[in-house]
Amino acid sequence: MIIAEDLLLLAFDDATGRPDRHVDNLDYRLAGALLVELALTGRVDVAEAGAVAPDGSARRRGTVVVRDASPTGHPALDRAIDVVGRRARKPKDLIGPLSKRIREPLLTGLVERGILQREDRRIMGIVPTTAWPAADSSHELRLRAECEAVLLGTQDPRPETAALLSVVHGTGLVKKLVPPGHAKAAKRRAKEITQQSWANDAVKKAVDDVNAAVMVAVMIPAMSAAAASG
Repeated sequence: MIIAEDLLLLAFDDATGRPDRHVDNLDYRLAGALLVELALTGRVDVAEAGAVAPDGSARRRGTVVVRDASPTGHPALDRAIDVVGRRARKPKDLIGPLSKRIREPLLTGLVERGILQREDRRIMGIVPTTAWPAADSSHELRLRAECEAVLLGTQDPRPETAALLSVVHGTGLVKKLVPPGHAKAAKRRAKEITQQSWANDAVKKAVDDVNAAVMVAVMIPAMSAAAASG
C-alpha cells in the first residue's frame, strides 16, 4: 500500500463511499503524497547547488531530480516519475501536473485489490455519481490504530506514517484519527511530526518542500474565492 492510497482510505467514508468534507483539495494532497513517497524511496530528491541529473545534465537548485526511473511496480508512482522527469521543476510546480486525473486510478486500483467497491449512482435519478465504499477495512483499521497511537504519543511513527501525517497536517482529518477530547493534542503532535527529522536530510528537505508546495496549492483557490466574494 502506498502513502497516497492510505490517504484515500482515511479520507473516504467507509459507508457512504464519499470523501470527508474536512479534507480540502484532496487531489493536491494525493499529488504531494506521491512525491513524498518517491523521495522516501530514493527515486527523486531536491537538487542542491551543482547537482546533476542521471544523464549528466546540470539541475537548478531546488528542482526535483529523478535518481531512479526504473519501474516501481505501482502505476501511480511510475506515472509520477514520468511527470517529474519531463523537465526540471520545483515541487510547487509539480503538484498541479501530478494532481491531474490522480484520484480515480488510485481508487480503481483499490477496487481491483478488493479493498473498496465501486458503486455508480444517480442523484435524484438524473446526475451520475460514483461512490467508493469499503469492501475490506482491515488495512484501514490497522492504519487508523497506528495513526492514533502516533498522534497520542504512545508510538513513534514509521517514516511512511510520518509522511502521511505530514500530508494531512492542517486538515480536519487529524482530529478524526483520535478519540474525542484529544483533538488539540493530535493537531499539536501532527505539527511536531512535520518538523521532526524522521528521515535523512535529503528526504526531509524534499518532504518539507513538497508540503510547502501543497499548502500553497491549497491556499491559492481559497484566497481567490475569498477575493471574488469580497
